[in-house]
Amino acid sequence: MGKRNSEPEKKPNHERWLITYADLITLLMIFFVLLYTISNINSRKFAQLAASMSEALLGQNSGYFIGDAPGPLLIQDTTAAGGKNELANMQKAKEEIEKYIESQGLKGKVEVSQEERGLVISLKEALLFNKGSADITPPAREVILKVGQVLSKLPNNVRIEGHTCDLPIHTARFPSNWELSTARATNVVKFLITEVGMKPEKLSATGYGEFRPVVPNTSEANRARNRRVDIVVLRSVLDIAEPGKAGQNVAQEK
Repeated sequence: MGKRNSEPEKKPNHERWLITYADLITLLMIFFVLLYTISNINSRKFAQLAASMSEALLGQNSGYFIGDAPGPLLIQDTTAAGGKNELANMQKAKEEIEKYIESQGLKGKVEVSQEERGLVISLKEALLFNKGSADITPPAREVILKVGQVLSKLPNNVRIEGHTCDLPIHTARFPSNWELSTARATNVVKFLITEVGMKPEKLSATGYGEFRPVVPNTSEANRARNRRVDIVVLRSVLDIAEPGKAGQNVAQEK
């Protein structure tokens, strides 16, 4: 018969859970370090994306590219000089319209601004239409005629945007603000074609209803500012996203 093991039995270790706990804490730390690293990479790339789009839209050389190495911009302009010339032409048109606004006492009824997307001429409802109507008033026809004559000198596409306030409308002609805002934009487009002679292929109309206010609809004064038609002269770099533009380019190349 073999000898029994004379070594005393070891007491159970009640602190073994600490090993598992330490492993868990280590894994969590690695996990959050990875998340932090990924977050930093995305932030950097988004900063590069923003800088590249700024260069394309504004003609400013930011020195950034999409990705880690130099490469093509996400949105390509023809040349930096071309972008600057376009901005200069828009600025000239802006100044001409502003002089007309001042000479005719239209301040507050017509506003002009130069945004990243292009030149924006905002005409208030009080000038353009009677409340709840899409018919252009006689005084407004003269203003649109002058604005259209200035803008027709530019080669850019022009988008007419109709806006209303949040007051509901329900008539046989306009069941909602969607129809009213779209009809107003369309009537301005028709006027620019028939009276100014602008090319139809350069124009488009859209209605936003009450959903793109410039200020909160908290007072009648604010509502009056939101009831407007915006004439937007679009930067040519945005033409790449326009329907049918690719087909036009192919036809021109042939």
